[in-house]
Amino acid sequence: MKIFGIRHHGPGSARSLVQALNTYQPDILLVEGPPDANDLIPLLANRAMQPPIAVLIYAPDQLDQAAYYPFAIFSPEWQAIQYGTQANVPVSFMDLPQTHQMALRAKEDIPVGWVDDRKPNDTDQPSENTDQASNDTDQSSEDTDQASNDTDQSSEDTDRASNDTDQTQSLPLDPLAWLAEAAGYTDSERWWEHMVEQRQDSAELFEAILEAITTLRQEVETTHPPNLDHPKDLREARREAFMRRTIRQAKKEGFERIAIVCGAWHGPALCEPFPTQKHDNALLKGLPKLKVKATCIPWTYGRLSNSSGYGAGIESPGWYDHLWHSTSVSLLSKGGLRGGKPAPNTNQTDKVSYTSIRWMTRVARLLRKEDIDASSASVIEAVRLAETLAALRDATMPGLEEMNEAAQTVLCFGDSAPMQLIYNQLIVSDRIGQVPPDMPLIPLQQDLQRLQKRLRLKPAANEALLTLDLRKPNDLERSHLFHRLGLLKINWGIPQKTSGKGTFKEAWELRWHPELSLAVIEAGRWGNTVETAAAAYTIHQSDTAKELPTLTQLLDRVLLATLPGAIAHLLKRLQAVAVVANDITHLINALPSLVNCIRYRDVRQTDAAVVTQVVDGLITRICIGLPGACASLDDDAAVTMLKAIDQTHSAIRLLQNDQHEQSWATVLQQLCDSDRLHGLIAGRCCRLLLDQSTIPTDDAARRLGLALSLANEPTQAAAWVEGFLQGSGLLLLHDDAIWQVLDNWITGLSPERFTLLLPLIRRTFASFPAPERRQMGERVRQGRSKTQISLTAENFDWERANATLPLIAQLLGIQ
Repeated sequence: MKIFGIRHHGPGSARSLVQALNTYQPDILLVEGPPDANDLIPLLANRAMQPPIAVLIYAPDQLDQAAYYPFAIFSPEWQAIQYGTQANVPVSFMDLPQTHQMALRAKEDIPVGWVDDRKPNDTDQPSENTDQASNDTDQSSEDTDQASNDTDQSSEDTDRASNDTDQTQSLPLDPLAWLAEAAGYTDSERWWEHMVEQRQDSAELFEAILEAITTLRQEVETTHPPNLDHPKDLREARREAFMRRTIRQAKKEGFERIAIVCGAWHGPALCEPFPTQKHDNALLKGLPKLKVKATCIPWTYGRLSNSSGYGAGIESPGWYDHLWHSTSVSLLSKGGLRGGKPAPNTNQTDKVSYTSIRWMTRVARLLRKEDIDASSASVIEAVRLAETLAALRDATMPGLEEMNEAAQTVLCFGDSAPMQLIYNQLIVSDRIGQVPPDMPLIPLQQDLQRLQKRLRLKPAANEALLTLDLRKPNDLERSHLFHRLGLLKINWGIPQKTSGKGTFKEAWELRWHPELSLAVIEAGRWGNTVETAAAAYTIHQSDTAKELPTLTQLLDRVLLATLPGAIAHLLKRLQAVAVVANDITHLINALPSLVNCIRYRDVRQTDAAVVTQVVDGLITRICIGLPGACASLDDDAAVTMLKAIDQTHSAIRLLQNDQHEQSWATVLQQLCDSDRLHGLIAGRCCRLLLDQSTIPTDDAARRLGLALSLANEPTQAAAWVEGFLQGSGLLLLHDDAIWQVLDNWITGLSPERFTLLLPLIRRTFASFPAPERRQMGERVRQGRSKTQISLTAENFDWERANATLPLIAQLLGIQ
């Protein structure tokens, strides 16, 4: 038996592991991972499986319980699985099954996040310093959160310190820092990078790691003994007990050369002599179970990075992918890989140069794509600078830090702005993995994949803007798909605003997140196809909705998604709620969504007549209830009601229904004539009637004069003016009668009242566009005596007017 302690997501660790396995030639491979996914191991070796991918373990009956195990091509566990399947060596996962872990978490009411159970220090490196190149090894599975050494989670340390009465001090944040300090390093990440990831001679590497971690773990457990009364310590003890049980079972089956690939921290606990079998059985006795299923889903390098919130994320997955592939290519080009082992004629200098040149070439291509100069001579100079920096720092090869410094200095001319582009596109990368078609999928996943293929919509990790022309059948189907997925809370596409007024255009921002795969599984309980699932879930939402605006907004979305089966049920539910609704604001808020539904009837080929009956009933109820709702309003309530009135007015105008417009005008007239109405509402109603030519300008001026009379309170008059003029000042500029009434009122105010009302008046005029305010100022500056003179027959110059007629006739083509 041999233990290979690794850190996750490390190209150096993975390459050393493959070489060590070729040397050891095991007859069985035990890999730290969920035994619930053992059936998926043959599929992981499928050539159509292209990492990054993630093994997803989920509970079908409790979908909030799920665990992800991400794998990149440079992950040591992934390479171990590939080695085993290609060499016909049995491979099995050996961690505590998720069927138990999820049951324990469900019992403790602890939901699982999007990351898997393994913690960064599970691999070797408990440190949270994942932003350096050495983080490649830390993968966030529960593997790494060893009981007392979860160094990247200071909160867990705090919990341990507060809950364990026999522990007087919290765990060290980074036990590996002790080894780094002893070796003369100030950073454990850089120590691991130089000592393990960049190591060229991997002979006896894993023996050295095991020896170092054994000593370190003994020291830590001496100062911080594990406490099995603590849930985290108990969980780690159970995990290691199950691993030992798996090893015992492998020996019982006759395997002798057992290779164990696990997080380095667990290595000492798996060394013989083991604790007694009775001890391990006692730890594992009576564990609850939860039914789980396993599948593989595409993952992204963005989700593998620590910026995504992944507990064991790495700073540079794209860089590590480059290291893995470029080193393989350089070895192959020199005849360097033979059966997984480097050939004797491999030149290390050529390998380092190839890796550096290839990376800088990719950086230069990216910069050129963004119209930034990057010549071949600059690439050569940058490579030389990176190699010189590595030599000065006593590194065997340039790391990401040296590459970034060289690229910024030479290719970016010292500017840090392009480095963000390099970070997003190359260092992290937007690569997304692929899973083979024969992967176990639920019917809804299969239907979604079928639609994606038929509609030519390939999921991608990077953001892409897609503009649809709804007059085209294919684009219309795409729109239906995005809206249906949105109803199921599978937000693959986010609606965007489009330029122009045509309703046939629709824009979507597309980005596939790995978590959406779990959302698809969760939505699978509502139906086997996207259409049936969206309709069923919509019906469920309508049955549980209690407010009218929620139902109308849902109806708007259902009509956009074209779900006829759900529309009928939703309309019945909407009518039932509207009949008993006693809040006029709910009715008003519901109207615009329904009117928008009617507006889409031509483009989306939906029958908007089903909505008309509901709209008619809402408008009737609004017209009846609005006068009572507008009575006795304070200032804040008046502002809210003003917005509601404007909203209703716009919706009714959009319908272009003479009967509704007449009913609405009658209500506005009633409100305008009321003498107990808030000035803001009364003034706004008068302005809406004037804009629709329901009342003449003279009548509007008369009403303004009455509102500004001395009999009314100054604040009420100012509110009336604000409601009347809100939104546009052109009325004042083009109507002398209204201008004169307002001018007389303002100039007639006493100094005390003027000072009191100035903030209110100023707020009204501040909402006008700058050109309008400037014209008003010029008109005031000209003085009241220079107001425009009305033309009459007595002062009209007929002779001058007749002189223009020949030219006008010529322009109009009149003989």
